[in-house]
Amino acid sequence: MEFIDTHCHIYGEEFDADRNDVVQRAINAGASALMLPNIDAASIDTMMALCRQFPGVCHPMMGLHPTELPEDPMPLLETMEQLIANDRQQASPLLKAVGEVGVDLYWDSSRREEQLQVFRHQTLWSCRYRLPLIVHSRSAHAELIHVLSPLKDQLCGGIFHCFGGTDDEARELLTFDDFVLGIGGVVTFKKSSLPGVLQRSVPLERIVIETDAPYLAPTPHRGKRNEPSFLPIVLQRLADIYGTTAENVAAVTTETAKRIFSL
Repeated sequence: MEFIDTHCHIYGEEFDADRNDVVQRAINAGASALMLPNIDAASIDTMMALCRQFPGVCHPMMGLHPTELPEDPMPLLETMEQLIANDRQQASPLLKAVGEVGVDLYWDSSRREEQLQVFRHQTLWSCRYRLPLIVHSRSAHAELIHVLSPLKDQLCGGIFHCFGGTDDEARELLTFDDFVLGIGGVVTFKKSSLPGVLQRSVPLERIVIETDAPYLAPTPHRGKRNEPSFLPIVLQRLADIYGTTAENVAAVTTETAKRIFSL
Protein backbone atom coordinates (compact mmCIF):
# COMPACT_ATOMS: atom_id res chain seq x y z
CA MET A 1 0.00 0.00 0.00
CA GLU A 2 1.82 3.10 -1.26
CA PHE A 3 1.35 6.43 0.51
CA ILE A 4 3.01 9.86 0.71
CA ASP A 5 3.61 11.82 3.88
CA THR A 6 2.97 15.32 2.56
CA HIS A 7 4.31 17.10 5.65
CA CYS A 8 6.96 15.94 8.13
CA HIS A 9 9.83 17.62 9.99
CA ILE A 10 12.09 14.59 10.35
CA TYR A 11 15.17 16.78 9.84
CA GLY A 12 14.53 18.15 13.38
CA GLU A 13 16.62 17.34 16.45
CA GLU A 14 13.86 15.04 17.73
CA PHE A 15 15.13 12.52 15.16
CA ASP A 16 18.88 12.95 15.61
CA ALA A 17 19.28 9.57 17.35
CA ASP A 18 17.52 7.40 14.76
CA ARG A 19 16.73 9.46 11.64
CA ASN A 20 17.87 6.81 9.16
CA ASP A 21 15.75 4.19 10.95
CA VAL A 22 12.74 6.51 10.82
CA VAL A 23 13.10 6.87 7.04
CA GLN A 24 13.57 3.12 6.64
CA ARG A 25 10.51 2.35 8.78
CA ALA A 26 8.50 4.76 6.62
CA ILE A 27 9.63 3.03 3.44
CA ASN A 28 8.88 -0.39 4.96
CA ALA A 29 5.37 0.81 5.88
CA GLY A 30 4.70 1.90 2.27
CA ALA A 31 5.92 5.49 2.01
CA SER A 32 7.12 6.35 -1.50
CA ALA A 33 7.86 10.00 -0.64
CA LEU A 34 8.35 12.17 2.43
CA MET A 35 7.74 15.88 1.91
CA LEU A 36 9.85 18.16 4.14
CA PRO A 37 8.68 21.73 4.80
CA ASN A 38 11.27 24.27 5.88
CA ILE A 39 10.49 26.51 8.86
CA ASP A 40 13.43 28.89 9.48
CA ALA A 41 17.05 29.69 8.63
CA ALA A 42 18.49 26.95 10.84
CA SER A 43 16.46 24.14 9.25
CA ILE A 44 17.59 24.74 5.65
CA ASP A 45 20.93 22.91 5.75
CA THR A 46 19.70 19.92 7.78
CA MET A 47 16.65 19.54 5.54
CA MET A 48 18.69 19.70 2.33
CA ALA A 49 21.27 17.25 3.71
CA LEU A 50 18.53 14.71 4.45
CA CYS A 51 17.10 15.12 0.95
CA ARG A 52 20.56 14.53 -0.56
CA GLN A 53 20.97 11.43 1.62
CA PHE A 54 17.63 9.96 0.48
CA PRO A 55 17.12 11.26 -3.08
CA GLY A 56 13.76 10.42 -4.58
CA VAL A 57 12.30 9.74 -1.11
CA CYS A 58 12.84 12.98 0.85
CA HIS A 59 11.79 16.15 -0.97
CA PRO A 60 12.38 19.71 0.33
CA MET A 61 10.23 22.84 0.39
CA MET A 62 11.27 26.40 1.17
CA GLY A 63 9.47 28.79 3.49
CA LEU A 64 9.44 30.77 6.72
CA HIS A 65 6.98 29.53 9.36
CA PRO A 66 4.77 32.27 10.86
CA THR A 67 5.92 31.60 14.44
CA GLU A 68 9.62 31.70 13.46
CA LEU A 69 9.89 35.27 12.20
CA PRO A 70 13.23 36.96 12.97
CA GLU A 71 13.10 40.53 14.28
CA ASP A 72 13.54 41.69 10.68
CA PRO A 73 12.29 38.92 8.38
CA MET A 74 13.27 40.59 5.08
CA PRO A 75 16.93 39.50 4.80
CA LEU A 76 15.96 35.87 5.40
CA LEU A 77 13.07 36.12 2.95
CA GLU A 78 15.45 37.49 0.32
CA THR A 79 17.86 34.61 0.94
CA MET A 80 15.04 32.06 0.68
CA GLU A 81 13.71 33.54 -2.54
CA GLN A 82 17.20 33.47 -4.03
CA LEU A 83 17.47 29.77 -3.13
CA ILE A 84 14.15 29.13 -4.88
CA ALA A 85 15.16 31.15 -7.94
CA ASN A 86 18.51 29.33 -8.21
CA ASP A 87 16.82 25.95 -7.77
CA ARG A 88 14.25 26.67 -10.50
CA GLN A 89 17.08 27.28 -12.97
CA GLN A 90 18.47 23.76 -12.46
CA ALA A 91 17.73 20.98 -14.95
CA SER A 92 16.14 18.96 -12.13
CA PRO A 93 14.86 21.37 -9.45
CA LEU A 94 14.77 19.94 -5.93
CA LEU A 95 12.34 22.28 -4.17
CA LYS A 96 8.79 21.00 -4.49
CA ALA A 97 6.78 23.76 -2.81
CA VAL A 98 6.72 27.04 -0.94
CA GLY A 99 6.20 26.05 2.67
CA GLU A 100 5.57 25.95 5.49
CA VAL A 101 4.08 29.43 5.42
CA GLY A 102 0.96 31.06 6.79
CA VAL A 103 -0.55 32.78 9.81
CA ASP A 104 -0.61 31.62 13.44
CA LEU A 105 -2.39 33.78 16.02
CA TYR A 106 -3.06 31.00 18.54
CA TRP A 107 -0.48 31.91 21.19
CA ASP A 108 0.49 35.40 20.16
CA SER A 109 -1.19 37.93 17.88
CA SER A 110 1.21 40.80 18.61
CA ARG A 111 2.90 40.47 15.18
CA ARG A 112 -0.32 39.87 13.26
CA GLU A 113 0.29 42.49 10.57
CA GLU A 114 3.86 41.36 10.09
CA GLN A 115 2.74 37.74 9.78
CA LEU A 116 0.23 38.76 7.11
CA GLN A 117 2.89 40.70 5.18
CA VAL A 118 5.35 37.80 5.31
CA PHE A 119 2.66 35.34 4.26
CA ARG A 120 1.61 37.55 1.34
CA HIS A 121 5.25 37.95 0.33
CA GLN A 122 5.76 34.17 0.22
CA THR A 123 2.42 33.54 -1.48
CA LEU A 124 3.72 35.66 -4.35
CA TRP A 125 6.69 33.28 -4.65
CA SER A 126 4.20 30.48 -5.25
CA CYS A 127 2.64 32.48 -8.07
CA ARG A 128 5.98 33.67 -9.50
CA TYR A 129 7.78 30.31 -9.51
CA ARG A 130 4.69 28.13 -10.12
CA LEU A 131 5.19 26.12 -6.96
CA PRO A 132 2.39 24.78 -4.74
CA LEU A 133 1.77 26.62 -1.47
CA ILE A 134 1.82 24.73 1.84
CA VAL A 135 -0.24 26.78 4.26
CA HIS A 136 -0.17 26.75 8.06
CA SER A 137 -3.19 28.39 9.69
CA ARG A 138 -4.04 28.50 13.38
CA SER A 139 -6.74 30.78 14.78
CA ALA A 140 -6.38 32.71 11.53
CA HIS A 141 -8.96 31.50 8.99
CA ALA A 142 -10.26 35.01 8.17
CA GLU A 143 -6.70 36.34 7.82
CA LEU A 144 -5.82 33.46 5.50
CA ILE A 145 -8.76 34.17 3.20
CA HIS A 146 -7.92 37.89 3.29
CA VAL A 147 -4.41 37.24 1.93
CA LEU A 148 -5.24 34.49 -0.57
CA SER A 149 -8.47 35.78 -2.12
CA PRO A 150 -6.93 38.58 -4.23
CA LEU A 151 -4.48 36.03 -5.67
CA LYS A 152 -7.06 33.31 -6.29
CA ASP A 153 -6.61 33.28 -10.06
CA GLN A 154 -2.79 33.31 -9.89
CA LEU A 155 -2.24 30.52 -7.38
CA CYS A 156 -1.27 27.08 -8.66
CA GLY A 157 -2.66 24.96 -5.84
CA GLY A 158 -1.32 23.53 -2.65
CA ILE A 159 -2.28 22.16 0.75
CA PHE A 160 -4.02 23.67 3.74
CA HIS A 161 -1.85 21.82 6.23
CA CYS A 162 -3.25 20.23 9.40
CA PHE A 163 -6.85 21.22 8.69
CA GLY A 164 -9.05 21.15 11.77
CA GLY A 165 -11.81 23.63 11.02
CA THR A 166 -15.56 23.70 10.56
CA ASP A 167 -17.75 22.63 7.62
CA ASP A 168 -18.02 26.24 6.46
CA GLU A 169 -14.26 26.75 6.68
CA ALA A 170 -13.60 23.54 4.75
CA ARG A 171 -16.00 24.56 2.01
CA GLU A 172 -14.48 28.04 1.79
CA LEU A 173 -10.93 26.68 1.51
CA LEU A 174 -11.99 24.25 -1.21
CA THR A 175 -13.19 27.13 -3.40
CA PHE A 176 -9.47 27.62 -4.12
CA ASP A 177 -8.75 25.50 -7.21
CA ASP A 178 -6.19 22.70 -6.87
CA PHE A 179 -5.92 23.15 -3.10
CA VAL A 180 -6.58 20.22 -0.78
CA LEU A 181 -6.74 19.68 2.98
CA GLY A 182 -3.90 17.97 4.84
CA ILE A 183 -5.22 15.36 7.29
CA GLY A 184 -3.16 13.66 9.98
CA GLY A 185 -3.30 12.16 13.45
CA VAL A 186 -5.98 14.52 14.77
CA VAL A 187 -8.60 12.60 12.77
CA THR A 188 -8.00 9.59 15.08
CA PHE A 189 -8.51 11.55 18.32
CA LYS A 190 -11.58 10.49 20.28
CA LYS A 191 -13.13 13.95 20.62
CA SER A 192 -12.12 15.27 17.21
CA SER A 193 -14.89 16.90 15.16
CA LEU A 194 -12.86 16.34 12.00
CA PRO A 195 -14.43 12.99 10.95
CA GLY A 196 -17.88 14.60 10.75
CA VAL A 197 -16.60 17.60 8.81
CA LEU A 198 -14.83 15.35 6.30
CA GLN A 199 -17.88 13.13 5.89
CA ARG A 200 -20.24 16.04 5.30
CA SER A 201 -18.14 18.57 3.41
CA VAL A 202 -14.92 17.20 1.93
CA PRO A 203 -14.66 14.72 -0.96
CA LEU A 204 -11.90 12.11 -0.66
CA GLU A 205 -10.32 13.61 -3.79
CA ARG A 206 -9.70 16.88 -1.89
CA ILE A 207 -7.52 15.52 0.93
CA VAL A 208 -3.94 14.31 1.35
CA ILE A 209 -2.37 12.64 4.37
CA GLU A 210 0.43 13.98 6.55
CA THR A 211 2.04 13.44 9.93
CA ASP A 212 3.51 16.84 10.89
CA ALA A 213 6.08 14.61 12.61
CA PRO A 214 7.26 14.84 15.36
CA TYR A 215 3.90 16.37 16.34
CA LEU A 216 0.30 15.10 16.49
CA ALA A 217 0.87 11.34 16.63
CA PRO A 218 -2.31 9.35 15.99
CA THR A 219 -4.09 7.27 18.61
CA PRO A 220 -2.76 4.89 20.09
CA HIS A 221 0.58 6.76 19.91
CA ARG A 222 -0.90 10.09 21.01
CA GLY A 223 1.52 12.13 23.12
CA LYS A 224 4.56 10.31 21.72
CA ARG A 225 6.87 11.36 18.90
CA ASN A 226 5.08 11.04 15.59
CA GLU A 227 6.72 9.52 12.50
CA PRO A 228 5.69 8.69 8.92
CA SER A 229 5.39 4.94 9.55
CA PHE A 230 2.28 5.68 11.64
CA LEU A 231 0.29 6.87 8.61
CA PRO A 232 -1.44 3.52 7.93
CA ILE A 233 -3.41 4.23 11.15
CA VAL A 234 -4.65 7.49 9.62
CA LEU A 235 -5.45 5.72 6.35
CA GLN A 236 -7.60 3.16 8.16
CA ARG A 237 -9.49 5.86 10.07
CA LEU A 238 -10.15 7.72 6.82
CA ALA A 239 -11.34 4.49 5.23
CA ASP A 240 -13.91 4.15 8.02
CA ILE A 241 -15.02 7.77 7.55
CA TYR A 242 -15.41 7.51 3.77
CA GLY A 243 -16.82 3.98 3.76
CA THR A 244 -14.06 2.49 1.65
CA THR A 245 -10.77 0.61 2.09
CA ALA A 246 -7.46 1.90 3.41
CA GLU A 247 -5.95 0.81 0.08
CA ASN A 248 -8.35 3.03 -1.83
CA VAL A 249 -7.71 6.02 0.45
CA ALA A 250 -3.97 5.47 -0.02
CA ALA A 251 -4.33 5.26 -3.81
CA VAL A 252 -6.47 8.39 -4.10
CA THR A 253 -4.41 10.54 -1.71
CA THR A 254 -1.12 9.39 -3.24
CA GLU A 255 -2.32 10.33 -6.72
CA THR A 256 -3.40 13.74 -5.43
CA ALA A 257 -0.07 14.34 -3.67
CA LYS A 258 1.88 13.35 -6.79
CA ARG A 259 -0.12 15.83 -8.84
CA ILE A 260 0.32 18.70 -6.37
CA PHE A 261 4.08 18.19 -5.95
CA SER A 262 4.76 17.13 -9.56
CA LEU A 263 6.33 13.86 -8.39
